[in-house]
Amino acid sequence: MLTAKGEDMDKILGLEYGADDYMTKPFNVLEVKARIKSILRRTASKEPEHKQKVEINGITINTGNRGVIVSERPVNLTVKEFDLLYMFMCNPGKVYTRNDLLEQVWGIDYSGDLRTVDVHIRRLREKIEEDPAKPIYIITKWGVCYFFAQ
Repeated sequence: MLTAKGEDMDKILGLEYGADDYMTKPFNVLEVKARIKSILRRTASKEPEHKQKVEINGITINTGNRGVIVSERPVNLTVKEFDLLYMFMCNPGKVYTRNDLLEQVWGIDYSGDLRTVDVHIRRLREKIEEDPAKPIYIITKWGVCYFFAQ
């Protein structure tokens, strides 16, 4: 949190409401950068390790070479398609909203249309599903969004 409010109670409330850090104006840009790096170091060590290989129902993902095999045939995916499929396969059965998918795959700063998720899901289905009109892997949960069938 970067603010002009420098009272102790303001700092306490800011940190209690979820800020990772609290700095008051005027500030030194080098100090801000150092604090950001410190936070990134702490959070990077808490991220779960990625699985090298994930296999479910005839689909195999290899994160080392970003390869995908569906029913023993290699499938070429774009970066976002691969990231979507990997996220789904690491969490089978978990239902994701469009916002969840945008935040986790495209990043929190993505400012595009929510429908980009639908376009990517459609293209992914065309590549991995035998009949994209009747998907067996990436299923639509009406009223919510998508999940990977177990």
